[in-house]
Amino acid sequence: MAGLAPLPDLIADSGHAKDTSMNSFKLALACSAMALPFATPVSAQDAGDIQVKAFLTGVLPDGAIENVETDQIGLPAGSQTRATDAIVPTVAVEYFLSPNLSVETICCVTPHDVRGAGALAGAELIDDAIILPASVTAKYHVPLGTGFKPYVGGGVTYFFIFGEDVGGDAAGLGATSVDLSDELGFLLQAGVDVALNDRGLGLSLDAKRYFVGTTATFRAGNAVALRSEHELDPWVVSAGLSYRF
Repeated sequence: MAGLAPLPDLIADSGHAKDTSMNSFKLALACSAMALPFATPVSAQDAGDIQVKAFLTGVLPDGAIENVETDQIGLPAGSQTRATDAIVPTVAVEYFLSPNLSVETICCVTPHDVRGAGALAGAELIDDAIILPASVTAKYHVPLGTGFKPYVGGGVTYFFIFGEDVGGDAAGLGATSVDLSDELGFLLQAGVDVALNDRGLGLSLDAKRYFVGTTATFRAGNAVALRSEHELDPWVVSAGLSYRF
C-alpha cells in the first residue's frame, strides 16, 4: 500500500474464489453431468405449469475499474480491484406461458469482499458486501420431443447492494465509510432441463451473464475521498434439481 496518501481509499469489484469452494461446485457440476444419460422422456410442459429449481450456484464477478470520478488520495498507476467469488444456494421459480415459453425469477443473496489488484494487489478494501440480484427473465425452450430440453433467455435485473464495510487497509488510509450503488442492468441466460422421471422431477444446468456495474464511494468523515465506477458483470453458473407441477 506504499505510495498512497492517508485518506480513504479504494473501491469495489470483482473476483477470485477459494479453491475449496470452487472444487465443491465443480463436483456438483460433475455429478449433474453424470445424470444426463438417464434422462426420461416426458410430455412437454403445459401452459400454467410451474417449475421450482433448487441450485448450487457459483457467482463469478469481474469487477474492473472503468472510471475514476474523484481521487483525493492519489491512486498509483495500474491500480485495480476485484471482488471475491461466492458459492451459494439459490432457488428459481418458473411459470410457463405456453409449452415452450416461460418467465423465471430467482431468489438468492451473494456475499463478496473487495480486494486490490495490480498496484493495489492484496489490499483489503471492502468487506461483507451483500448483493441481492432481483432478476426476471423470459425463456424459450427448444422442443426436441425428448426429456432433454435446452433453453435460451434474457431479462432485466436490479442489483441491491448492502452491508458493505470499510476493509482494513482502506480504514488504515483514513476511510470511515463506503457505499456501493444499487444499479439496473440486464442479463442473458442459457441452460438445459433434463427429465429424470415422468412425475416432474428433473435436473437443471444453467448459466447467466449479467451486465451491470456499481459506483464505489469512499468517504473520510463527510468528504468524498474516492469515487469510481466498476464493472461487476458476473457469470452465474448453477446446477441442481427441478420439480414441475
